[in-house]
Amino acid sequence: MQDKLYLEAIDTLRVWVEEARAAGEVEPTAMTLATVSETGQPSARVVLLKALDADGPVFYTNLNSRKGGELRGQPKVALCFYFTRLDRQVRIEGTASIVSDEQADAYFASRDRGSQLGAWASQQSQPLAARQELEDRIASLDQQYEGQPVPRPPHWSGVRVTPVAIEVWQGRAHRVHERWRFEAGADGWQKTLLQP
Repeated sequence: MQDKLYLEAIDTLRVWVEEARAAGEVEPTAMTLATVSETGQPSARVVLLKALDADGPVFYTNLNSRKGGELRGQPKVALCFYFTRLDRQVRIEGTASIVSDEQADAYFASRDRGSQLGAWASQQSQPLAARQELEDRIASLDQQYEGQPVPRPPHWSGVRVTPVAIEVWQGRAHRVHERWRFEAGADGWQKTLLQP
């Protein structure tokens, strides 16, 4: 059974994503993912939230990419959502793990065919001599899988972030913002009001 305060934090994120969508946020599921290399060099990029449940947020990626390698080497990560239209931010710190093959297969099957082919064709984060090289690989794969479903590549899967801390931030007048930090502790989750 999940901790009540933890579920409150996850539910706040879920509600804020939906409210951002309703407010016309261009991409309400966009979140910055920060990872760290084996030398301790941090790296950040935007990924898309594709699932959110009591176990934490999920995004999908090429596991052979730079982020995939960094996640394998150091699974501690941070996520940050910023909803400009609502002046809200959610920060998550946690540990990354790969979702089950069944979950990854189900999500991959829901993607449009072009995105499925792209997952096979792109050697994400690797140098590319010319864009045509990538387009040729996509065309070849399209012929290879003509008339049949495109299977999920073995190097492509979902990543779940299991939170150890979630901070929600609501912008307020005069930069006197409201910040709440939810954090796992030895006796369960704690909720603390922070100075802006």
